[in-house]
Amino acid sequence: MEAAAAAAGSSRKCSANGGKKEKDLFHVIHKVPAGDGPYVKAKHAQLVQKDPEAAIVWFWKAINAGDKVDSALKDMAVVMKQIDRTEEAIEAVKSFRGRCSKQAQESLDNVLIDLYKKCGKVEEQIELIKRKLRLIYQGEAFNGKPTKTARSHGKKFQVSVKQETSRLLGNLGWAYMQKPNYIAAEVVYQKAQMIDPDANKACNLALCLIKQARYDEARSVLLDVSQGRLPGSGDVKSRSRAEELLMEVKSRETPDELTDMLGFNLDEDDDFVKGLEKLMSEWAPSRSKRLPIFEEISSFRDPLTC
Repeated sequence: MEAAAAAAGSSRKCSANGGKKEKDLFHVIHKVPAGDGPYVKAKHAQLVQKDPEAAIVWFWKAINAGDKVDSALKDMAVVMKQIDRTEEAIEAVKSFRGRCSKQAQESLDNVLIDLYKKCGKVEEQIELIKRKLRLIYQGEAFNGKPTKTARSHGKKFQVSVKQETSRLLGNLGWAYMQKPNYIAAEVVYQKAQMIDPDANKACNLALCLIKQARYDEARSVLLDVSQGRLPGSGDVKSRSRAEELLMEVKSRETPDELTDMLGFNLDEDDDFVKGLEKLMSEWAPSRSKRLPIFEEISSFRDPLTC
């Protein structure tokens, strides 16, 4: 009898342990946090049930209940973007970011930049990126630390202030291209390439030069990509894009009409330009010579209209 009871108890224990392991494995496979709060239910609806509308309802409940508000707000905005509720996502982030921690504000800015880009709010995108760049050259980014931990496709990695600055300048250049303001975009991409060059930004820089009918300069930039002299040159998409742009350069026999520059003035805020110049002098002293466009705009004090 005692042996049978012991065997039964052992069986129940094994069964319980097996159930726990199976449950833990489920959370690992689906990347769903454990628990039964509204945030966990939101993630379950998002990742397991594949029901974005239900997920948004539960994310709202999590935010109102104070359950993992930082993650709930960011995740909800991402889901809203996926189902074309971008404007609503922007308002949600703006309205509820005050409930989030100080550490979450930087990533919420990045979410907003993506949302602005999605719905074509170029001016808002430019203003936010410039504000983030000001924080960097004022020494207030990353909470004063030289690096931060970022995530991509579930993996963590370290990002330096230099890399973040170059990434933001790349985003700013892209936003200027959408206006379209190719001179402003060119200046910004030149700065980004001096800090942390890569093939993708090189292609965008070349496109800015092509739009200004500066084909020899564009060709030189593109050859750096096609001949593998830049980080990321081995990427198939970047290499293919460089080849396409080179073909475009070759096909243009006469210069296209220059983009209308009426009202252009990069120096919206003299402190902004000075801040970038200070970074460049610290990070690239051997290439500290100001670009011609910066020499030109340094005499202006009018508000930037771009």
